[in-house]
Amino acid sequence: MASSRDIKRRIESIRGTRKITRAMELVASAKLRRGQDRIEALRPYAQAMRKLMAQSARQGRSVSGLPLLAERPEIKKGMVVVITGDRGLAGAFNVNILRRSYEVAEQMRADGAELVHFVAVGKKGIGTLRFRGLTVDRTFQGFSINPGYSDAQLVASHLVERFTESGFDRVVLVYNEFKSVLEQRVTDEQLLPIPRQVVEDDDDNPETDVSHSKALGFFEPDAAELLERLLPTYVDTTIFRALLESAAAELAARRTAMRNATDNAGELIDAYTLAMNRARQAAITQEILEVVAGADALK
Repeated sequence: MASSRDIKRRIESIRGTRKITRAMELVASAKLRRGQDRIEALRPYAQAMRKLMAQSARQGRSVSGLPLLAERPEIKKGMVVVITGDRGLAGAFNVNILRRSYEVAEQMRADGAELVHFVAVGKKGIGTLRFRGLTVDRTFQGFSINPGYSDAQLVASHLVERFTESGFDRVVLVYNEFKSVLEQRVTDEQLLPIPRQVVEDDDDNPETDVSHSKALGFFEPDAAELLERLLPTYVDTTIFRALLESAAAELAARRTAMRNATDNAGELIDAYTLAMNRARQAAITQEILEVVAGADALK
């Protein structure tokens, strides 16, 4: 059985760890609030862009011939964009994303893809994919917690180039969508080609139905050219939204993980304190027994 001194050292060590986990929890909570604000600020812009794209497509009357909307008859080459964090200590945050990315890659192969490459965004994803010997087309890191629009543009330009010039037939994003502080949902979303429903009319939505909308106005340049210019911006915005969602989800997961670690440290301290008290009591009892035995021997 460990001595009282050994148990006391363990308690002091756990208290030091608890201070660290508590500090990390507070930092994650403060950054999470800013992350939520950024997501909420982006959503109206993304919705307005989709509405403008739908109006442009309706007035242009045709979306054929646009490279980013070109559906390929067969999927021979696929690409999976894995958005993870640069750091750990976030529970199963990174593991869940990677697990879903493997499933997406297998689905592509089942659909006929002969080649599947990965684009890793985040240090944790880069390390795991390379460790497994998977083909990593390109890597990005250093901005998982605080992504900027320029970071999204850098990722988007590479993906668009690979789709339009390098023969990749489908590009899928895999990331953690932020739902709430306690819930993050792993999501896979087709990025390229851009799904037709993004620019096609939705008959069930009065806001996008010509019969329910007022005059669409005149576009300068014309609607078809405007749509062609909007599509790359839509790709940038989609990736930026995914990066923001992932950043908020990572902070929420880290906050939860650090809170659980802090609570567990408190429970360990209580358990060790009880063990230390028992050890001290046992030592005192032993000393009393020795004194009594010595007194009996002198009689």
